Amino acid sequence: MDLTSKLTAAAEQLFDRHGYTATGMDRLTQAAGMSSRTLYKHAGSKARLMARVLTERDARFMARLDVQSVDALFAALEDWVRIEGNRGCLFLRSLAETGGVTPEIAEVVLAHKSMFQQRVSAVVAADIGREAPLLAERVLVLFEGATHAAVYRGVRAVSAARTAAAVLVEGARR
Repeated sequence: MDLTSKLTAAAEQLFDRHGYTATGMDRLTQAAGMSSRTLYKHAGSKARLMARVLTERDARFMARLDVQSVDALFAALEDWVRIEGNRGCLFLRSLAETGGVTPEIAEVVLAHKSMFQQRVSAVVAADIGREAPLLAERVLVLFEGATHAAVYRGVRAVSAARTAAAVLVEGARR
């Protein structure tokens, strides 16, 4: 693993566990096992490092959502929660922590959420055989809500949202 990958992996764990604000550069250098000079050389700044972390996470998350049904979308989220943990959406948490005013972070978060919305719309359309913007919006809200409710309810929250989404999809098919 090269230094940039090592740094990104260490930073993702720390940002996800402790948040953007509480994760200082000293903690990052210690976790990555590198000097602050090396860290700044490879990261540039804490905000740029967070943007890189979010970009890598986006690729991993969106690959997992390469599915053709709403049920599979929620099954993928259940797997994500089991494997990655249930700390809520790192994108929204980082946007909230920075107040949306850190351009490097805000741009990555907004791009991710836009692509996520498009993915949900495409999955809904593939599942029911037609465009359904209102259903897609409802599925998206269930998915986002389940992601955050999983923080305190675990994978049960995702399972409950999956069941609710199934009812909505079935209604749209009629």
